[in-house]
Amino acid sequence: MPVLLGISGSLRRQSFNAAILNSLADALGDKATLRIFPLNAIPMYDQDADTDTPPEAVAALRAAIGEADGIVIASPEYNHGMPGVLKNALDWASRPYGKATLTGKPVFTLTSSPGAVGGARAQAQLNETLASIGARTLLRPQSVIGAVHEKIADERLSDTSTLDFLLSGIDALLAEIERPASAVREAN
Repeated sequence: MPVLLGISGSLRRQSFNAAILNSLADALGDKATLRIFPLNAIPMYDQDADTDTPPEAVAALRAAIGEADGIVIASPEYNHGMPGVLKNALDWASRPYGKATLTGKPVFTLTSSPGAVGGARAQAQLNETLASIGARTLLRPQSVIGAVHEKIADERLSDTSTLDFLLSGIDALLAEIERPASAVREAN
């Protein structure tokens, strides 16, 4: 069974994005396992600390990415962009340059916002950052969730049409994971 790593771009205890990731984990059944990695302990990126023995939380993040078959990133939008905590984690995950465990990894991104556009600007920024790292982001309709505060109840995504749409994104991620390496090289 494929193992997916979920990363929420929000540190808030009752994060909408953590609720979405937990809802996806609950809904996957026998398709895959989704483990969520919290970013709370990741220090600010410091190239001086990025040695063969990086900070413990960074080593754990890199290892979790390396062990996962695919990544699911759920992000809010702050001031028309992705949160600093997520960008910081991606900076750590992008190293060492050319050998990062995130390079070549299939990634499904989704964003949410209480606003109408659902974090579309954050998603564009997130996908651009992932492209610079060499991650394999899915080519599919954007997964943006507007009015997210109206779609969460009891710390779970309660809007079934939104959940179904996101599960189709997970299906696309699982298909990308199964794609032969030769097909991935030809596409790039």
